[in-house]
Amino acid sequence: MILKQQLGIDLPILQAPMAGVQGGDLAVAVCEAGGLGALPCAMLGPDAMARELETIRARTRAPLNVNFFCHTPPEPDAGRQARWHRALAPYYAEFGLDIESVPAGAGRRPFDHEACDLLEAVRPEVVSFHFGLPAPALLERVKAWGATVLSSATTVEEALWLEARGADAIIAQGLEAGGHRGLFLSDDLTTQVGTFALLPQVVAAVEVPVIAAGGIGDARGVAAALALGADAVQVGTALLCCPEATTTPIHRQALMSEAARHTALTNLYSGRPARGIVTRLMRELGPIGEVAPAFPLATAAIAPLRAAAEAQGSGDFSPLWAGQNASGCREVPAAEVIAELAGYDEGRRGQAEEEVFCQGRPK
Repeated sequence: MILKQQLGIDLPILQAPMAGVQGGDLAVAVCEAGGLGALPCAMLGPDAMARELETIRARTRAPLNVNFFCHTPPEPDAGRQARWHRALAPYYAEFGLDIESVPAGAGRRPFDHEACDLLEAVRPEVVSFHFGLPAPALLERVKAWGATVLSSATTVEEALWLEARGADAIIAQGLEAGGHRGLFLSDDLTTQVGTFALLPQVVAAVEVPVIAAGGIGDARGVAAALALGADAVQVGTALLCCPEATTTPIHRQALMSEAARHTALTNLYSGRPARGIVTRLMRELGPIGEVAPAFPLATAAIAPLRAAAEAQGSGDFSPLWAGQNASGCREVPAAEVIAELAGYDEGRRGQAEEEVFCQGRPK
């Protein structure tokens, strides 16, 4: 596996960077288990990012992936913001909150020169991006210190775009994946397909290595992805209940309940489509709609509702991010999850490849 050698990891398993539910502890655990741990930085300011990176480097010398969003911050739209506040006003009244006191705030930070300056001092082995790639000058700086650049594609067109602009490997993010969709060339959700439909198409279209993401929660899923041409897999949901994650008790409980069987894409929590367990907010306002302001401006008005509801033990207004396959969620150390994911053997992988190949043969 060329990518595994390129990244310097023992196992072809990458931890999905999951902003808001993890920090350095999970990244270190996955790194030490032989996979590629990741630190999500979209919600970290410079000081917090520096502290996390320093702590991680003190605990492991294994290769690390540092992840960023690279969206373009939107121009504020007073009309859309007012419509959003009107939609949320009944919920604010329910909890005795003042909708007029909601502070403005982006909630997500794109990759910029300040972040790059800080990162260059650490020189992580891998830098990954969501929503495309940063400006060419920033990407050139990242590549100059020898980092391998990864980015997510949700369509073949996005994969080709990323390859043409310098991505060293592509994460094929299937529709099953939890958290934010990486789509960036179009907002049309009808273009989004499942992992095992997307993966072989991307593998056939590009020359760079491909990483499968979405719905992979056990060793059989890993073996299937490798049989379909993936060089590695990226796993997130299966790690959310590990003690090293910072997932809230409410979120953990939902992940290990029947509720986790019903997920949907929603733009209510951030302004951009992301997959999570269906909540009251999603049911009553509809999971996708024009009512939410552009990403990431929806977050500020949701935060007070989330805090108030969670204080009463409710996840009605919480972004309970999860993929469509939460069956692997268990309260066990991350190293145990990684070991189980790596439980495929070469013999079974060869058998899986033969089965996939034979499906195309005339009988």
